[in-house]
Amino acid sequence: MKDRTLAALGLAEAPRDHPLLYPGAWPRESGLLDGDELLPLDVPVHPGRTPVIAIGSNGCPGQLRHKMAESGIASPIPMVKAEVTGLDVGVSAHVSRMGYVSASPVAAPGVVRELFVLWLDAGQLAVIDASEGVPLPAGNYTRAWLPAPEVLVEVADGTVLPGAYAYVNRHGVLHDGTGVPRRHPGQRALISGLLAASARLRELFGTTPEEFCARARGDRLLCALGTRLLAEEGRVTASGLERYARPDARRPEPRPADGDATAPRPSDRRAGAPRSSPGPRG
Repeated sequence: MKDRTLAALGLAEAPRDHPLLYPGAWPRESGLLDGDELLPLDVPVHPGRTPVIAIGSNGCPGQLRHKMAESGIASPIPMVKAEVTGLDVGVSAHVSRMGYVSASPVAAPGVVRELFVLWLDAGQLAVIDASEGVPLPAGNYTRAWLPAPEVLVEVADGTVLPGAYAYVNRHGVLHDGTGVPRRHPGQRALISGLLAASARLRELFGTTPEEFCARARGDRLLCALGTRLLAEEGRVTASGLERYARPDARRPEPRPADGDATAPRPSDRRAGAPRSSPGPRG
């Protein structure tokens, strides 16, 4: 029998312990995260659970395992590979106390990304919400429902979800110099570029990615200063998803005729939609 432990699959290391590995290794295929194992999973839709698109380290089983274990949650998490149209992986406009600059979703009409959908029960959802700062007025993220057809989430059997949640950054995202949200290039390349472009950032965080991570890690005040500096230097723009994060933008409740709000629909992704490179690999 194949060894399905995270260590054997190369998925055990968590970015919270190794910031420069952010977003961490992602699985090659759908799976059921059960403790220290990633088991085979054939069912792509899980009614009664909440679908959440993983953009950064939430797609890393090692990171998810750590978050759940800290809160005493032992129930398995279905991680379903999906083609997501209309969304890309941008760069959050804040410095995390984990020691890295995290990813954040950005609106990208027509772009197709290979991402993971986490199907979370109520306890698991509360843990992920807390880890993203959702319950806090000054938290870094808010959880927003991204409806079809603006964002199409297609799973392996060809069905499309009516929508899914994603964590939208309250600080905005970094742009590429022209005002367009930039794509997250990986932690080392990102931090190297940010430091090279800003003497003030080097004063705060040092001259190398290693120094940046070491200084940022656990230093709430320094991270807040770094976040403020990104905005002051004009590096920040909107993600394009802010309208879904407004207090009045809620997930629609299913009507009796609709059935479950997560019920799949026939695929309507247009043939020939441009595809971007897939997410991180295990």
